[in-house]
Amino acid sequence: MKPHSRTTTRNILALGLVAGLALVTGCTKSESDDSAPAQTSSSGDAGKQVAESGGGKTCAIGDYGADKLDLKNAVVGFSQSEKEANPFRIAETASIKAEASKRGIKLLTANAQSQFSKQISDVQDLIAKGAKLLVIAPLNSDGWEPVLRSAQAKKIPIITIDRQINAAPCKDYVSFIGSDFVAQGRRAADQLIEATGGKGEIAILLGAAGNNVTTERTKGFEDRVKAKAPGLKIVFKQTGEFTREKGQSVTEQLIQSKPGIKAIYAENDEMGLGAVNALKGAGKKPGAVKIVTIDGTRNAVQGIADGWISAVIESNPRFGPLAFATLDSFTQGKPVGEDIVIQDSQYTGANAKADLNKAY
Repeated sequence: MKPHSRTTTRNILALGLVAGLALVTGCTKSESDDSAPAQTSSSGDAGKQVAESGGGKTCAIGDYGADKLDLKNAVVGFSQSEKEANPFRIAETASIKAEASKRGIKLLTANAQSQFSKQISDVQDLIAKGAKLLVIAPLNSDGWEPVLRSAQAKKIPIITIDRQINAAPCKDYVSFIGSDFVAQGRRAADQLIEATGGKGEIAILLGAAGNNVTTERTKGFEDRVKAKAPGLKIVFKQTGEFTREKGQSVTEQLIQSKPGIKAIYAENDEMGLGAVNALKGAGKKPGAVKIVTIDGTRNAVQGIADGWISAVIESNPRFGPLAFATLDSFTQGKPVGEDIVIQDSQYTGANAKADLNKAY
């Protein structure tokens, strides 16, 4: 089953520290708006964090088939997908732990170390240890059937964050909380078009195969380039697997095979930083090849200040307040969004130095 798509019209939700997700006045946002940075703090201040509920569909506990419970007295299991060498994962896990501690909630954690089979067994183990609610950062979008069956048998609500799973919302899982990855791709394209003047040969360092983040960031980017900059030619696409090392090795191949390359779109910061290393190794000067990345890590934002990177589209990792506010509302019987979009900012030459402390 394919993950449900997001619409471009959203009801804005403000996140309160105690009240959770409270619906406020409806607001629309057109596709042309997604090139602008979100008007929200990127510092991780939960009181200022803003989310959007995509599409308007909601899920209530009765629809899901679970029982009401007191979140404060429940055990919550958190499954992290990747090794915490990536700053995004470090910030994500820290946000989940901090919010659980703040709320006085017992949290069980597991890290799959970038191994999908381990993540499946990790979640099964969290269930066996008594987790009554699950927050999962999936490594892959497919292959979750064993976990979903186990959770359904025990009526355990599941929230997924940062990547979707290919399953049915409000049936197999409650809600997905994440960025609008298609919009991220479009915004990255806008920045690359500006940096290149809309002409030249460009390359894409693709993320890991098998998850919706790669697919959607690629779609948003390619569709925007096709629509707005036909003078940009995508002449190279290869996965860098979301890692710095692979991003560097792929870029080294790129420099050899396409010496006239004008720009690189890296689908995360780590691959973009690997590309910077490759360009330095090849004797290139800062800015000779334009680079736009997605994530918002401190090292990448510093790369803008140093002249190696043109722009960074933030992918906000601070899911703790949203995840626990969603679980709190859901377990009390209140409807929650099936698809909750966390707000992302962006960094360019205009704000990189001033906002470096906001990066993670």
